[in-house]
Amino acid sequence: MLHPSYSDLMSIVNKDVEEGETKIVNSRYSIVLATSKRARQIITRDGSTSDRAGDKPLSVAIEELYEGQFKIIAETAGEGDGAEAL
Repeated sequence: MLHPSYSDLMSIVNKDVEEGETKIVNSRYSIVLATSKRARQIITRDGSTSDRAGDKPLSVAIEELYEGQFKIIAETAGEGDGAEAL
């Protein structure tokens, strides 16, 4: 896979949101925050990127998000400034 676009990632994250509800991700910034948090989790877990030797943690995090292997949980207002990776 060659770099999915932000709009592709946003549509995948928001695919389960019903019409009229607030979207989980409204901006590129939220995608960047979530994938960077997931990349840090990958790094701190064991220092490697599982079976994907040679791949950078951020690339793995983006691919995982694109494949739906982790979800983004929207923070409520006042708790923070972005989304959190699960």
